[in-house]
Amino acid sequence: MDAADADVLMIGCGDLGTRIGLRLAERGHRVLALRRRAELVPAPLHGLSVDLTREVPDLPALELRHLVVALTARPRSEEAYRATYVDGMRRALDAVEAAGRLPERAVLISSTGVHGDVPDGTLVDESHAPSPKDGPARVLLEAEELFAARVPGGTVLRCSGLYDGTGSRFVDRVREGRVDDPHRWTNRIHRDDAAAAAVHLLTRPEEPEPIYLGNDDEPALMGDVAGHLARRIDVPAPPAGDPAQAHGKRISNARLRSTGWVPAHPTFREGYAV
Repeated sequence: MDAADADVLMIGCGDLGTRIGLRLAERGHRVLALRRRAELVPAPLHGLSVDLTREVPDLPALELRHLVVALTARPRSEEAYRATYVDGMRRALDAVEAAGRLPERAVLISSTGVHGDVPDGTLVDESHAPSPKDGPARVLLEAEELFAARVPGGTVLRCSGLYDGTGSRFVDRVREGRVDDPHRWTNRIHRDDAAAAAVHLLTRPEEPEPIYLGNDDEPALMGDVAGHLARRIDVPAPPAGDPAQAHGKRISNARLRSTGWVPAHPTFREGYAV
């Protein structure tokens, strides 16, 4: 594929971005992906090396239909998030504007972390105003506002904690017995379900809403998730979650579900396969 033939531009192509791009390629789209190291972008996607924290990409004259912003910042600090999600996205959007083509559909991957702390057990949906509690979350909300201003009609998909079903830092914590706060609500979504949601919002006939919350069907107590994993990996189980002591927020996926999106892993029990 020649980069100039691309009808999808991926701004960022890490693990989740790659899953989104490959799903779009399976639908016949031609995908150009921006990443620091283009050689890490898998075929049939076409990679373009660029460090968005430092430079504006030199884009070919795209046949642009769909735009996906799926950036990743390390470490989790306000400085790193600003360099990537705000300054980096701005540079990429400057290049898109210079190329002279606005996308028909666009999705920005954000986080339900912009909702911060809420009253105990509150079911959070898109009607709840964001209340970021730390610097990285505030920067993500600023990135959402920049995206909305620069990409009219774009959609923000706020995802809960991403996991891939095979192993993670949380699995390591369970294995090492380092699970605290078993009574806290947790919200999760499998990376494949998040990728499917992004593609669904890009390609469904109906116009999408400005914001969707991406979560599985069952917010769960930390102790319940950890206990499930402990049984799977045959280690001592941590204390079980107690609903009477539950605290934190629960994320509703009702709006996303109403569009016809159906998660393949509706609860954490279906998703974790360590």
